[in-house]
Amino acid sequence: MIEPVAKDKVASARRRVNRFSQSSGGQASVIEPIKKTRVAEEVADRIRTLILDGTFPQGQPLPSERVLTEQFGVSRGSIRDAFRMLETIGLIETQHGRGTFPRELTVDRLVAPLASMMKFQHDLQDELLDVRRMFEPAVARAAAARATDDDLADLQRIIDAQQKKLKKGQSAIVEDTEFHAALARSTRNRVVVSLMATLNDLLVESRKLTLKQKGRPAKSIEGHEAVVAALRKRDAEGASRAMYNHIDQIANLQAHAAEHSGDPGRE
Repeated sequence: MIEPVAKDKVASARRRVNRFSQSSGGQASVIEPIKKTRVAEEVADRIRTLILDGTFPQGQPLPSERVLTEQFGVSRGSIRDAFRMLETIGLIETQHGRGTFPRELTVDRLVAPLASMMKFQHDLQDELLDVRRMFEPAVARAAAARATDDDLADLQRIIDAQQKKLKKGQSAIVEDTEFHAALARSTRNRVVVSLMATLNDLLVESRKLTLKQKGRPAKSIEGHEAVVAALRKRDAEGASRAMYNHIDQIANLQAHAAEHSGDPGRE
């Protein structure tokens, strides 16, 4: 995290964000002159902190460029650069004639910039696979202990739908994605569900590519079946291992696709 000023880290600024100074028009104490380099980045980081902590609430415009210039002690150019950075990640929007407003945070807005980058930066896709190896086996392990009979039936229904589409030669990308979402729901953990939704959003394009590979849809079904078989036995380690092997198999297919076509692939 960027350190805005001398000994002031964003973390400490965040703790002070609700302290208001009457002499500065009721703005939080983190609005103070910035003395370091990389000014625009530091301004963007401070504004981000103030938005996330609710000091700059949704539905109300941010202070004007002139006011922020005075309070941060920087140029208008730095404020504008900071605004552009925050607009890029979907945190603010400029409404003509009204001002600049914080935007509601959604999974789509947070994921879209990263998803766009991943289309062109293959090393990020490799790292996302690494994240999946860390995260999804743990999800499967938790599901082995928490999944209900209804959850297991739902997972089996998804696999059956995949198999039907495979026999007809149809794409099963929807079912492929839904399997992982349903597995996350069976953990009864809302954070896990949200994280899985984020992963699934990042995987849409690569799934479209890899599911076109010969033999890939069948491999996906086999991997899902192995996970569900372990869940039925309440075998936490077996479910974790099955999911890890499933993702590892996808990684191998991705590498094979990249070697032969130059296109990135993922599950």
